[in-house]
Amino acid sequence: MGRTKQTSHGRSEIRRIKVATVKNLLFPGARQTTEAHHHVRDTTFTEDASQLRTGNAPRAMATWRDLAIGAVKLNGTTNIAAALRRNARDPRRPLALLGLA
Repeated sequence: MGRTKQTSHGRSEIRRIKVATVKNLLFPGARQTTEAHHHVRDTTFTEDASQLRTGNAPRAMATWRDLAIGAVKLNGTTNIAAALRRNARDPRRPLALLGLA
Protein backbone atom coordinates (compact mmCIF):
# COMPACT_ATOMS: atom_id res chain seq x y z
CA MET A 1 0.00 0.00 0.00
CA GLY A 2 1.26 3.48 -0.85
CA ARG A 3 0.16 6.73 0.72
CA THR A 4 0.83 10.39 0.01
CA LYS A 5 -0.32 13.45 1.92
CA GLN A 6 -0.17 16.98 0.59
CA THR A 7 -1.88 20.32 0.83
CA SER A 8 -2.81 22.11 -2.36
CA HIS A 9 -5.57 24.34 -3.68
CA GLY A 10 -6.52 25.19 -0.10
CA ARG A 11 -7.28 21.63 0.95
CA SER A 12 -5.43 18.70 2.47
CA GLU A 13 -5.36 15.52 0.39
CA ILE A 14 -4.46 11.98 1.35
CA ARG A 15 -4.14 9.52 -1.52
CA ARG A 16 -3.85 5.79 -0.98
CA ILE A 17 -3.29 2.97 -3.42
CA LYS A 18 -3.91 -0.65 -2.55
CA VAL A 19 -3.08 -3.57 -4.78
CA ALA A 20 -4.53 -7.04 -4.40
CA THR A 21 -4.27 -10.20 -6.43
CA VAL A 22 -7.57 -11.98 -6.84
CA LYS A 23 -7.94 -15.44 -8.33
CA ASN A 24 -11.03 -17.14 -9.71
CA LEU A 25 -12.96 -13.98 -10.57
CA LEU A 26 -16.54 -14.51 -11.69
CA PHE A 27 -15.99 -11.87 -14.38
CA PRO A 28 -13.75 -13.32 -17.10
CA GLY A 29 -13.05 -9.95 -18.73
CA ALA A 30 -12.20 -8.16 -15.47
CA ARG A 31 -8.79 -6.65 -15.05
CA GLN A 32 -7.05 -4.27 -12.74
CA THR A 33 -7.09 -0.58 -13.64
CA THR A 34 -4.00 1.57 -13.29
CA GLU A 35 -3.25 5.14 -12.02
CA ALA A 36 -3.76 6.26 -15.66
CA HIS A 37 -7.50 5.62 -15.17
CA HIS A 38 -7.66 8.54 -12.74
CA HIS A 39 -5.86 10.67 -15.31
CA VAL A 40 -8.60 9.94 -17.86
CA ARG A 41 -11.28 10.87 -15.33
CA ASP A 42 -9.50 14.07 -14.39
CA THR A 43 -8.77 15.26 -17.91
CA THR A 44 -12.19 14.30 -19.29
CA PHE A 45 -14.42 15.26 -16.33
CA THR A 46 -12.04 17.66 -14.47
CA GLU A 47 -12.51 15.42 -11.46
CA ASP A 48 -9.85 17.14 -9.34
CA ALA A 49 -11.80 20.41 -9.60
CA SER A 50 -14.98 18.78 -8.27
CA GLN A 51 -16.40 20.38 -5.14
CA LEU A 52 -17.90 17.11 -3.91
CA ARG A 53 -15.74 16.28 -0.90
CA THR A 54 -17.90 14.80 1.83
CA GLY A 55 -19.45 11.43 2.53
CA ASN A 56 -19.75 8.97 -0.31
CA ALA A 57 -20.40 11.59 -3.01
CA PRO A 58 -16.84 11.67 -4.44
CA ARG A 59 -16.70 7.87 -4.68
CA ALA A 60 -20.21 7.67 -6.16
CA MET A 61 -19.38 10.24 -8.85
CA ALA A 62 -16.12 8.42 -9.65
CA THR A 63 -18.19 5.25 -10.12
CA TRP A 64 -20.59 7.02 -12.53
CA ARG A 65 -17.64 8.47 -14.45
CA ASP A 66 -16.04 5.01 -14.63
CA LEU A 67 -19.32 3.61 -15.99
CA ALA A 68 -19.41 6.25 -18.72
CA ILE A 69 -15.76 5.65 -19.66
CA GLY A 70 -16.22 1.88 -19.63
CA ALA A 71 -19.36 2.04 -21.76
CA VAL A 72 -17.74 4.06 -24.52
CA LYS A 73 -14.58 1.91 -24.39
CA LEU A 74 -16.68 -1.25 -24.82
CA ASN A 75 -18.15 0.38 -27.91
CA GLY A 76 -14.64 0.50 -29.36
CA THR A 77 -13.91 4.20 -29.09
CA THR A 78 -10.41 5.48 -28.44
CA ASN A 79 -11.23 9.16 -27.89
CA ILE A 80 -13.27 9.17 -24.67
CA ALA A 81 -13.98 12.92 -24.64
CA ALA A 82 -15.24 12.98 -28.23
CA ALA A 83 -17.46 9.95 -27.62
CA LEU A 84 -18.97 11.52 -24.50
CA ARG A 85 -19.68 14.78 -26.35
CA ARG A 86 -21.30 12.83 -29.19
CA ASN A 87 -23.48 10.87 -26.75
CA ALA A 88 -24.44 14.04 -24.87
CA ARG A 89 -25.97 15.62 -28.00
CA ASP A 90 -28.75 13.03 -28.28
CA PRO A 91 -30.44 11.64 -25.14
CA ARG A 92 -31.16 8.33 -26.92
CA ARG A 93 -27.50 7.55 -27.65
CA PRO A 94 -26.37 6.80 -24.08
CA LEU A 95 -29.36 4.51 -23.58
CA ALA A 96 -28.59 2.68 -26.82
CA LEU A 97 -24.93 2.41 -25.80
CA LEU A 98 -26.01 0.69 -22.59
CA GLY A 99 -28.49 -1.54 -24.44
CA LEU A 100 -31.51 0.16 -22.88
CA ALA A 101 -33.15 1.58 -26.00
